[in-house]
Amino acid sequence: MKLAEDITAGSDIRKKIENMKKKRLVSKKIVALNDFRELKKTMQTRTILVVDDDETIRSALKRMLEHENYRVLLAEDGIALSKILESTRLDLILLDIKLPWVNGYELCRVIKSHHNLKNVPLIFVSACNAQDDIDKGYQSGCDDYVTKPFDIANITAKINTLLIG
Repeated sequence: MKLAEDITAGSDIRKKIENMKKKRLVSKKIVALNDFRELKKTMQTRTILVVDDDETIRSALKRMLEHENYRVLLAEDGIALSKILESTRLDLILLDIKLPWVNGYELCRVIKSHHNLKNVPLIFVSACNAQDDIDKGYQSGCDDYVTKPFDIANITAKINTLLIG
């Protein structure tokens, strides 16, 4: 738990320093392109995990979210998800419902019951669009629910709302 607090404190300090640097760059009338590029590289990027068994959906979400400057990790099922969770701190999870072996509802309940993961926002992205499916998603603990096919602006707005506030 101490490590998680240290990581959080470190990221808070980094954010403040990055914001101060950004304000100083913006206040200049002329900014060197290299300074701008360096700032963009050093700005903290949020990590999003996309869990979907459909490679096309995973790739599309990855491209879309990387364009929004998120770091994106991909998993095709619950096993791949668990391997990533062992070594990576996540800021948000996009989770499909229809997955092999263990469905998204079950994974959501496991994630939301884990003491280190319960506060990680989770959005279902699913073709299951009946009201019963959506209700079941919220009952299993998701923070939001997006149906496929999804609108890029809508899903980005939902992600930004959960991550930025």
